[in-house]
Amino acid sequence: MHFDEDLDCEGLICPLPVLRVRKRLMAMAPGAVLRVSTTDPMAVIDLPHFCAETGHEVLSRDGRGPLTLWHIRRNARGV
Repeated sequence: MHFDEDLDCEGLICPLPVLRVRKRLMAMAPGAVLRVSTTDPMAVIDLPHFCAETGHEVLSRDGRGPLTLWHIRRNARGV
C-alpha cells in the first residue's frame, strides 16, 4: 500500500504510540497516509479509538507476530 510517511513506534508502550501518531499526523497534509509500526498490544485498541475520535481513517492493520503495521489516512479537516 502507498504511504507518504513512515513512523516507527516499535518498543513504545501506551500512550506513546498514539501521541507520536497524533503529532506526526498534525504535521502532514490532509489526505496523506502514514504507515506506523507498533509492538504494543494496546495499540490494537488505542489507535482505532484515536482515529475514530479525531476523524482519521485506519486504512489497514496487518499483524505479524508482535509487530503490527498500520496505514492511517489523515483527515481532511486538519485536526
